[in-house]
Amino acid sequence: MAEKSDVRRIAVTGVLSALSIALFLTPFGYIPTPLGVSLTVVHVPAIIGAVLEGPVVGIVIGGIFGATALVKAAIAPQGPIDLVFVNPLISVLPRLLIGLAAWVVYSAFRGKWTGVAAAMAGIAGSLTNSVFVLGALLIFRVIAPAVAGAIFVTNGLLEAALAAVLTFGVVAVWKGIESRTGKAKLAEEK
Repeated sequence: MAEKSDVRRIAVTGVLSALSIALFLTPFGYIPTPLGVSLTVVHVPAIIGAVLEGPVVGIVIGGIFGATALVKAAIAPQGPIDLVFVNPLISVLPRLLIGLAAWVVYSAFRGKWTGVAAAMAGIAGSLTNSVFVLGALLIFRVIAPAVAGAIFVTNGLLEAALAAVLTFGVVAVWKGIESRTGKAKLAEEK
């Protein structure tokens, strides 16, 4: 039984990691808004991974997101602020915390409120990303506090709401698949 669980965990990690990379490399990971900023959804696979399979999966996917941000900053920066993302304390460390925060919140509220727990995990994971990346940018004096506050209000809160909706939707569908057969489709494979 543990072997099937490990196979499922590895499969979910692989699929969501690939999705995170695809979102990072395509415009689908960054949704433009009329405000002139983009809403990032690249962190959502880490949140979903943590909700479905636990904190280690969320941390691994978050680490992959952070590593892709570091590599992109090193080889294809798109602006002066991108250059600071070659520092793993800015690009990787905050992203490792996304899955952990999402899992803690989901674990606290799951049970009868699975949908609410998933949405709250989406908010927690997204806000963790925003707060820790902006915090790192402040610590390293890359941006001023007023700029960090403006980014948090214009991007961070909208991204958290979007992450809540996306996490709720994916987890609801996944849990629906599990409940129809008593287990996930992956668990039926031999």
